[in-house]
Amino acid sequence: MANNELEQQRQSILRKMGRIRTMRRGTVSEQFLKVPHKGQAEPVRRGPYYLWQYWEHGRPMRRRLRSGPEVATARKEVAAYKEFEQLCEHYVDVAEALAEAEHETLASEEAAKKGLKSRSNRVRKLRG
Repeated sequence: MANNELEQQRQSILRKMGRIRTMRRGTVSEQFLKVPHKGQAEPVRRGPYYLWQYWEHGRPMRRRLRSGPEVATARKEVAAYKEFEQLCEHYVDVAEALAEAEHETLASEEAAKKGLKSRSNRVRKLRG
């Protein structure tokens, strides 16, 4: 792939990253509780209760989400973080391909320079 195409991809990824305003690590999950109820042998299932779960400083953290809008916002932000992670992976792939392409260009330029020098040396030796 040409350097120009790779650079355009790199810039496109950066623009997409810039559009992500808020994000959260972790997951949003539903939790149901079994609660004993008077007069019934079987516990009653209550819920769903929504939890945002994430890791902070190597420790698992949980926070209960109280309202429907809060749950929807948290899910959107978790999805944004996952998209950001994918964009980061893609950015690394493109940046590595760009580095490889630039390395190959420099190597071919060096080879061309060495080839020209060695030919001129051969000419001098033949004349001399």
